[in-house]
Amino acid sequence: MSSKINKQKKIALIAHDNKKSDLISWAKKNSSVLSKHFLCGTGTTSRLISEETSLPVKPYRSGPLGGDQQIGAAIVDGKVDFMIFFWDPLTSQPHDPDVKALLRIAVLFDIPVAMNQSSADFLLNSSLMDEEYEKSLVDYSSKLKK
Repeated sequence: MSSKINKQKKIALIAHDNKKSDLISWAKKNSSVLSKHFLCGTGTTSRLISEETSLPVKPYRSGPLGGDQQIGAAIVDGKVDFMIFFWDPLTSQPHDPDVKALLRIAVLFDIPVAMNQSSADFLLNSSLMDEEYEKSLVDYSSKLKK
């Protein structure tokens, strides 16, 4: 089973509170590349990135209020095919189960995920950012039947 990521990527931008300033700085630095793609994000993160970069970012709810789950559903529906998620490894989040579910969906649907600045830089500067990409999806339905 395969699926295509188009040349123009649908990128989700997410950051925990202690990482929002890092993601905003990164988005400013990379705004020329990001402007070629469709952007979405959770609550405050999407608003702040839009305000600071003038990039259009489709907002979902705040992560703790269901935004992580909305982004996960968008991945399942093919509306997100790339995710930048600057998460805080030192602070417990009240919605940790939602975060884990979002990351699980990202793996199941084989989307590129960057969880820090260096991995985001590597992904955004990859030659694959400027072309279509055919990804292979594992058919988990047969595994679920066992």
